[in-house]
Amino acid sequence: MMNWTLAQRADKMNPSVIREILKVTEKPGIINFAGGLPSPKTFPIEAMLESTQRVLTQDGRSALQYAASEGYGPLREWVAADLVKQGMHISPDQVLITTGSQQGLDLVAKILIDAGSRILVETPTYLGALQAFTPMEPTVVSVDSDDSGVLPDDLRAKAAGARFVYLLPNFQNPTGRTMTEARRAAVAAVAVEAGLPIIEDNPYGDLWFDAPTPASLSSRHPEGSVYLGSFSKILAPGLRLGYLVAPKSLYPKLLQAKQAADLHTPSFNQRIVADVLKDGFIDRHVPTIRALYKSQCQAMLTALTREMADLDFTWNTPTGGMFLWARLPAGMDAVTLLPKAVEKNVAFVPGAAFYADHADPRTLRLSFVTASVDQINHGIAALAQTIREQQSLSQSP
Repeated sequence: MMNWTLAQRADKMNPSVIREILKVTEKPGIINFAGGLPSPKTFPIEAMLESTQRVLTQDGRSALQYAASEGYGPLREWVAADLVKQGMHISPDQVLITTGSQQGLDLVAKILIDAGSRILVETPTYLGALQAFTPMEPTVVSVDSDDSGVLPDDLRAKAAGARFVYLLPNFQNPTGRTMTEARRAAVAAVAVEAGLPIIEDNPYGDLWFDAPTPASLSSRHPEGSVYLGSFSKILAPGLRLGYLVAPKSLYPKLLQAKQAADLHTPSFNQRIVADVLKDGFIDRHVPTIRALYKSQCQAMLTALTREMADLDFTWNTPTGGMFLWARLPAGMDAVTLLPKAVEKNVAFVPGAAFYADHADPRTLRLSFVTASVDQINHGIAALAQTIREQQSLSQSP
């Protein structure tokens, strides 16, 4: 038997807690509030079919060939034009098409983190970012946060010597919270003052319910920001298409890291998406996603109000996105509660996995976008009953 000697960084790699939970949710009858998956009802199958036919018919040989590492030109141009609504004024040659925005996090980690580098994150933060950063062996420091995101004073106190701060200002994963206009201005001011780079991750920004979000952090710190975006939430995750925008001084190294990783993102997928987008399709399509997610979010908020009335169970009210954040009664642990909930055919994600340190074991993330209203009602009722039963057991003599 061969004994493989693993690199030290391999020991830092861990399985995704969410992916492991999703295996459990494959059990028939499970109501799944755990996965961060877009609703398949939103996938534009007919538009994709038509564009696929056009791409293959009109330029099939080029679409199926190797292509430029930077990405397909018309798609990069579309991204640059679309980001004007985020307050950004960039050129297409600052756009790098990635294999999902998760690859963007991996590329950033490879070129900006050395072993022992200090990086700053929100409290809590996106688990996938921690997975991408951890193999590079950084020192991850949590910045104190509230319902509007990171606290500027604590960010200022921790900024010295940090390689960057990683932020999700819009409908954050996992909490669903959004940075206010005032908070963005304060955070950007701290970053500019401290010379602190910002990695801004915005996969959910188009999924607002009633009003668009404020301008991006990157628009306020353009030479000191890398902006990450995704087509997964507004078209389909199976395409594995994302992008990053970087200052021209940083872009070449990100491109080199991309070339080493996979040469280029599938050119066929890029051309299909560029064809789908070219006639303003996204402006017609995304409002249907917003309407669906808003109605499902409201259904979950209504169910929580009804079912949790007698419990010390709290939650926030997101104004867009796919998630809400909740907290169990005192003395309870979401990790311990999860298997009991699964026995009642409902699943969620314990919040502890989203903390870089000092995790709150009472927290949990609920996704409302893939469950029907009927499933939401049944699932929240089952979750409430699970909590009551566990409370009763803990209070028994």
